Amino acid sequence: MQVSEGLAAVRALERGELRLWGGAPSLEVGLERTEEGGADWRLVLENCLPDAELWLEPDILVAREVTGLPTRCEWQLSLPNEDRVVARIGSPRADEVGPFRVAILSDVQSALPEVGDIYARMNQEEDLAFVLSTGDLTEQGSKDQLEEFQVRLRGLGVPFFTTLGNHELFTSGPPFHDYFGRGSFHFEFRGVHFTLLDSGSSTLDPMVYDWLDDWLPRGRGSLHLVGTHIPVIDPVGLRNGSFASRNEAALLLGKLADADVDLLFFGHIHSYYRYELAGIEAHISGGGGAIPEQFDGIGRHYLRVNLDPDADAFTTQAVRVD
Repeated sequence: MQVSEGLAAVRALERGELRLWGGAPSLEVGLERTEEGGADWRLVLENCLPDAELWLEPDILVAREVTGLPTRCEWQLSLPNEDRVVARIGSPRADEVGPFRVAILSDVQSALPEVGDIYARMNQEEDLAFVLSTGDLTEQGSKDQLEEFQVRLRGLGVPFFTTLGNHELFTSGPPFHDYFGRGSFHFEFRGVHFTLLDSGSSTLDPMVYDWLDDWLPRGRGSLHLVGTHIPVIDPVGLRNGSFASRNEAALLLGKLADADVDLLFFGHIHSYYRYELAGIEAHISGGGGAIPEQFDGIGRHYLRVNLDPDADAFTTQAVRVD
């Protein structure tokens, strides 16, 4: 079993059952079985789009089973012996270029027990496709906390795609990857490109720059949103809230500006800022509920982003929950 571009975490691969956690709206999974593997399989995908469907290559649509959760998909498959089958999972509208909306929520951490009313507010949003996050999901990033985060996500009616923050690194491993998959990844949905980058240690891994050399050209000429936990440059600059190296920050911003990236979004700082970096609109939105920045009066919030790829335009708004 191979997930194209690593856009899902493999939760279980046992005889007769494959369970995945989706890291993007659309997935492609290559499946091969030996005779010992058995023909009948259940494919379970958690964190899927509510209208997700499964197609097998050759082009066969497989009926989705009712699970009671809009973001949990299940299908029964009958796999041929030793032949490679490609399973494609996604919305039937994934390639339709048109307006839609996403939300951005980061830095829940110690406020995890209260995150449900943020999800309830998001569920009221019209045309909300999914939620993006730059991380700091829990206080320590431990298995118990990540499992609690997952359970509480059942109150959200759309999938939640996230990279990791520095708090996910407080537990060795870190177990984040077992639960949510890669920290740096790219996907396209309805004509808009999205890139999430792991900057939990205030830098990017050198191999991520090689990946960016592929991802950034893909998004050129289209709306392209790029998010990472640590702000590349902190608009205040006096609180250690940015990349550890200004030289690396300049390098990354140069690449993003050359690729005509449209929107940058960050977390880490528990407030809301809108500013500009290298001519790119940038937002810090750390309103998930962790200790708020003093005296700013912003409180818990998420960032609403309305996207119109036909018009090559977008709008943003900070939505206060408290």
